[in-house]
Amino acid sequence: MGRRAKNKQDAPLPLAQEKSTGKVTKILHDKLKHLAVRDRKQQSAALKNRSKNHGRQTEKRKSSEAEPAANKNKRSKQAKESEDEDEDEEGDVGEAGAQELELDGDGWDNAPLESDSEIDEDDDDGSDSMAEFDSDANAEEQSDDEDEDEEEDVVSQMPLSLLSDDEEDDDNDDDEPDAQDDSDEISGIESYDEFATDDDDDDDDDAAAPVTFRDMEKRSLKLDAKRKQMEELADVELKAAGAVVDGERALFVLPTPEEIEAEKETPPDLSAIQHRIQEIIRVLNNFSELRTEGSSRNDYMDQLKRDMCFYYGYNEFLMDKLLDLFTVSEAVEFFEANEVARPVTIRTNTLKTRRRDLAQALINRGVNLDPIGKWTKVGLTIFDSPVPVGATPEYMAGHYMIQAASSFLPVIALAPQEKEKVLDMSAAPGGKTTYCAALMKNTGMVVANDANKDREKALVANIHRLGISNTIVCNYDGREFPKVMGGFDRVLLDAPCSGTGVISKDASVKINKSQDDINMLTHLQKELILSAIDSVNADSSTGGYIVYSTCSVTVDEDEAVVNYALSKRPNIKLVSTGLDFGSPGFTSFRGHTFHPSLNLTRRFYPHAHNMDGFFVAKFKKFSNKIKTADNKVIVPAGSGSKRKHKKKKNSN
Repeated sequence: MGRRAKNKQDAPLPLAQEKSTGKVTKILHDKLKHLAVRDRKQQSAALKNRSKNHGRQTEKRKSSEAEPAANKNKRSKQAKESEDEDEDEEGDVGEAGAQELELDGDGWDNAPLESDSEIDEDDDDGSDSMAEFDSDANAEEQSDDEDEDEEEDVVSQMPLSLLSDDEEDDDNDDDEPDAQDDSDEISGIESYDEFATDDDDDDDDDAAAPVTFRDMEKRSLKLDAKRKQMEELADVELKAAGAVVDGERALFVLPTPEEIEAEKETPPDLSAIQHRIQEIIRVLNNFSELRTEGSSRNDYMDQLKRDMCFYYGYNEFLMDKLLDLFTVSEAVEFFEANEVARPVTIRTNTLKTRRRDLAQALINRGVNLDPIGKWTKVGLTIFDSPVPVGATPEYMAGHYMIQAASSFLPVIALAPQEKEKVLDMSAAPGGKTTYCAALMKNTGMVVANDANKDREKALVANIHRLGISNTIVCNYDGREFPKVMGGFDRVLLDAPCSGTGVISKDASVKINKSQDDINMLTHLQKELILSAIDSVNADSSTGGYIVYSTCSVTVDEDEAVVNYALSKRPNIKLVSTGLDFGSPGFTSFRGHTFHPSLNLTRRFYPHAHNMDGFFVAKFKKFSNKIKTADNKVIVPAGSGSKRKHKKKKNSN
């Protein structure tokens, strides 16, 4: 016994615990080994299930790139063998579990320890069990190698589009199978629905096939073609809908007299009136096709005038004047523009600052501004200001003048030069007068006259604030001015007018003007323009120019007055105003023919130029002598021409 024990102690033990545990250790090792094998089997089974699901999806899509039948058979065979192995493994695991339960009943700490004598007696049995354990381990290692080879075969046969998903899923084995299947369906390029179209069989085949970089361009071209086709269909539908709407709108008919009387007794519906205005305009623009039988153009125009007078608030006289001036569509644009206030504009006083410096100073105060346009280098448009524009330190210091952009135009046309003698016949409140003085750089002389003595207060205040030192203020009737003072190089006449160009500033113009007012104003304007012409010296080396302007858009106050001046003073002619924008004046209007040179005059409209309505004409006086109809020569006293008197010789 002692000899055998000594030899046994010298032999190496396969496990450190074998000496003390024996059979229990073997069972535990078997259990751990079976658990590891089961985990690998589950991973392999999950991988096989994903490959099977992909195969089913490929069969449903009828893919042209289906796997060969041999590979499918091999996969099915391997899957079957794997299932058999899983069943055997489950049986083994069950037996191990039963043994574990028995051990649990005894307790891990209460496991009996074999003595040295028992080890000596069971030496043969222990060696047999160790050999059996080694054989089982080798068999399990061989089975693991076969499983790994099987996984490699399955992975090598899977499509490229699923490899990335499989690799990611190997790290997330604890996820549920349903979640894994859902992630497989939405991952990868194949999940994009925009690549799958149902237009034809070709599109179905392309959608079933996996997306590769080679066919990406092909699919993109197909998508572009489909998008273009959809756009064409949308255009066709839009045109068809427009045709239907036009067909419905073509049914518009004028209201009957009974309906008109009923409208007068009920509260007005502005939306209905606006809609009727639009419909009448549409009919008038295509009268031959859209008119109602039995209705004339005058019927439509009469209804349109009534609706516009009510909707925009004009009296019938002014509405007739404006509809004679514009087309129907343009008249609506003019009316709409008069409902919106013109932007606030200021003019830089170049005697004290530059426009750049002024703009920077106002911007620093939070003013939002922008230059008016390329036609002026001193104007700024004020869009927003946190403080009143007429109360800033720059305004108090005389760095700028609040002035409408349209009132820049007559001064630009006059173009006064330094050291000249200039007359402003209607100067208040001083915007044009101070602009002339700034252009002349405070040299020469500017005579600022106004017939209204109360308005001259603002004129004097602005002259002092802006630092003007070459201006004389006087209060005379402009019609008598040549007798008071004459011989000017240039004369500016911004004549009193009806104000139809500044309705946005004075809405009372819509209703307080009549034909008598227009006749009175035109008579005054004709007298003033003749007085302005007679006050200019044609012999001036730099001047001899007269500018006539109004803030009205009616032809009676503009072209008709200019044409009258040309007929009464043959010693003048119209020249270019120097303004490169604006509409040319009328040479004929409603049966009246004017001088051809009236196309040199310029008209400005609020709806076209975003400024007040204005009219500008520029004359050049080339002689101080006026020939009458009976060939008499008259030299106006205000022309400033010097008369030469011959001395009589004494006979003595």
